Amino acid sequence: MKSRSALITVAGLVSTAAAGQEKLLPLPPMGFSAWTAYGLGARDQNFRDIADTWSKNGLHAAGYNRINLDDGWQQLRRADNNSLVPNSRNFPYGFRALTDYLTNKGFKPGIYTAAGMHTCGANPIPERSYPGSLGYEDIDYKDFENWGFEYIKLDACHMPEVRGPDNWPAGVPTPVHNESVYREVYGKWAGILAKSRKPMVLSNSAPASFYPEVCTNLADWYTVMGWVQKFSGLARHGVDTDGSWGNVMRSYSFNNRLARYQKVGFYNDPDFLHAGSQTPDERKSQFALWCSFSAPLIIGDAFGERLNEYNYLINKDLIAINQDKLVQQATLVSNDGTWDVLTKSLDGGDRVLTILNKGASAGNINVSWERIGLSSKALRTSKKFSVKDLWTGKSLQVVFKDGHIGSTNTFAVGVGGITARGVPSHGTAVFRIGKSDSPVTPTGLIFTTAGKTEQGTAYGSHEEQKCLTDNESGNVTFATCDGSDAQTWRVRPDGRINSLLRPNECIVDAWGKILSLQSGCQSDTWRYDISGNLINGKSKNCLTKKDYGAATAAKCGNELNSQVVALPIGVTVVGQ
Repeated sequence: MKSRSALITVAGLVSTAAAGQEKLLPLPPMGFSAWTAYGLGARDQNFRDIADTWSKNGLHAAGYNRINLDDGWQQLRRADNNSLVPNSRNFPYGFRALTDYLTNKGFKPGIYTAAGMHTCGANPIPERSYPGSLGYEDIDYKDFENWGFEYIKLDACHMPEVRGPDNWPAGVPTPVHNESVYREVYGKWAGILAKSRKPMVLSNSAPASFYPEVCTNLADWYTVMGWVQKFSGLARHGVDTDGSWGNVMRSYSFNNRLARYQKVGFYNDPDFLHAGSQTPDERKSQFALWCSFSAPLIIGDAFGERLNEYNYLINKDLIAINQDKLVQQATLVSNDGTWDVLTKSLDGGDRVLTILNKGASAGNINVSWERIGLSSKALRTSKKFSVKDLWTGKSLQVVFKDGHIGSTNTFAVGVGGITARGVPSHGTAVFRIGKSDSPVTPTGLIFTTAGKTEQGTAYGSHEEQKCLTDNESGNVTFATCDGSDAQTWRVRPDGRINSLLRPNECIVDAWGKILSLQSGCQSDTWRYDISGNLINGKSKNCLTKKDYGAATAAKCGNELNSQVVALPIGVTVVGQ
């Protein structure tokens, strides 16, 4: 184990590594990764074929310019000089010939390794397992660099076996590792990146060992997200999506909790885009949600020269909101069990509205301008602005003061907001709202990030995520999310917070109890920290959920389940 002073020295290099990632990866990566398509059996020719076909089928032209190897490329033993050795049967020409080919085709090549003793595709018998990079970090990085790779996927398997204070829950096949061990091992890579003559994009999988459903207390998950954000380009944080709708929704749920970490040069990674066993609407929804998140668009399927029913992957309008310079992750405005509504802003002032129908049948939904973060009053006197359906490409030009409102087959625009029509089961509607004369205010849910996922329950928690909820009397609680105005909060630039139910009353810390009061709009401000704490400016206490649902203000702890909350995107995050 390194001493504390050694860890601090590594931490001192992190800012240099982070600056490198910002330059290398100002926008989310797009491309291909080999695991789903080829497993442990990928060959040289597979990657050459991908480069050839994607140059013809429109994927490369749409921006998918990375081709990443995954597990299984190694021989089982290192060379005498301790270098990893490519499998000569599958890669007979060596890696330099392959990376040169990909680069000449306009692609950026990436490679895989694991931070632990063995890779994730390891055989139960260690002698038959592919070697990981633990203890050989400098050697492996230099080899990857010399072979012409520009991106490293650093998996988190077979790390040193250190149990956490709670050991691990029954039924979980791998131990809950100590966060400090991961910090030390991955810290080596931070130091290497900071000193490298040719920094590479680092895809970091450390958080995926601590996600909900594995850890009792999520403090380690948040802590790991906090430090990987400082030197990695992207980070896997949960389950493999594996092509099933259930796992896509689990990963979507995890991602919704982590928007505060995302910034230029670092992207929350909810895993690959898959064809898998999903329906066509489900596949399109995953793509639309990942685009709304400004998440990495890494495809796990090879595809041929024709995309056919997968043509949605080159939708220019959706890719544009993914690759927007602000790289905001869309966050939840409302969630009632059937409909999820998300919003974010784009560079230049446009807004994105994304709607997910989690129900069993198609339906319509109206979203008010206030929920979108705009002012209906300001829009009534605004100059012309546009609303575009990003699936159909159809636009409406809107001028409320002249009565210019209208509808298409898929949506309508009126003084009451935008109505999405006929959104299929497990389908999405996505709209781009042009810049108007209305100011934009971050608006949406404030919810606890511990609790049930879409498909399962976090160990140690037997309740759903709870939403901060106002009521007519001003008594603020945490309650089951229901999609109401009482749970939709505006976070003003000055740090004052009010619900849409009570627009003239703001939340206050009233001697430890959270109330919404008219006087609160003059007295109490709040700040949002990278830890996930919402901190009162006067008392310095944190918003806290009690077991019985009461909303209180209490002394801030260390990323406690009861105190870590998600806020709407656009709120300033202190410490990001």
